[in-house]
Amino acid sequence: MYSRASELKIFSGSANRYLAEDIARYIGVDLGKIEVGRFADGEINIRIAETVRGHDVYIVQPTSPPVNDNLMELLIMIDAFRRASANMIAVVMPYYGYARQDRKARGRDPISAKLVANLLTVAGASRVITIDLHAEQIQGFFDIPVDNLWSFPVFSEKIHALEYDNIVVVSPDVGGVKRARKFAEKIGAPLAILDKRRPKDNVAEVMHIIGDIEGMTAILFDDIIDTGRSLVEGAKALLKNGAKRVVACATHAVLSQDAKSRITDSPIEKVFITDTIHHDSLPEKFEVLSVAPLLGETIMRIRKNLSVSVLFR
Repeated sequence: MYSRASELKIFSGSANRYLAEDIARYIGVDLGKIEVGRFADGEINIRIAETVRGHDVYIVQPTSPPVNDNLMELLIMIDAFRRASANMIAVVMPYYGYARQDRKARGRDPISAKLVANLLTVAGASRVITIDLHAEQIQGFFDIPVDNLWSFPVFSEKIHALEYDNIVVVSPDVGGVKRARKFAEKIGAPLAILDKRRPKDNVAEVMHIIGDIEGMTAILFDDIIDTGRSLVEGAKALLKNGAKRVVACATHAVLSQDAKSRITDSPIEKVFITDTIHHDSLPEKFEVLSVAPLLGETIMRIRKNLSVSVLFR
């Protein structure tokens, strides 16, 4: 148990209380008492049910769907803790909503990822802890410390245990190459890349496959599964070009629209995801891996002023 736990308090919003409980259990503290309610008109009401004056507060709240409700709830929680004189307010956002809107892809586009960063900072956040930001440059949108953790150690442990033979790690697009390469190096596998184009949002077409996949177990490694279309089309292209089987690993399972049935009906053999986003039920093809130990260890290292980067060597 962490020796200074009395000075650390972990609170959860309503987005993923299960993960917050697991993090608190890993650290060895009780989850903080807070009431998240709604007024008759739908406005969010926050009541902190214990003292936080002078304490270091960690708020666990991914901004997963419904993203706007969860984001607003988080902002109000930060404001409440700031006004209650918390010493430090760390936002644990395992999934950072709006991260895909990180640049102006077309004229007159918003940069919503920057807007969210501004909102968190102005509300009173002292630091942000997140996992697998869709675009690493989002860290530069903040003037407070940001710890962008990598999920690949969680997946590599699982893949090693399954003892797949003849593995190739596949990045679903050029933008995910760095993320996939770290995973490939961790499990000692070669890397392949899908060259895709996006004619419109949530639609992807595989144009080429860079790398050798013939007769191999292809592991598609991505940060987000949204509608699942890109994942399924990528798997079909890999099998068509000679891959023996396709397994998928993705950090954030948004699973919008009919993603669950689309993936269930696809040739993908297994889909490993993490619990950054909570789902009450999932098809048998999905397996959830916990990031609670990763986040718990990170929080303790931050508290002890120890290096976080050693977790990913």
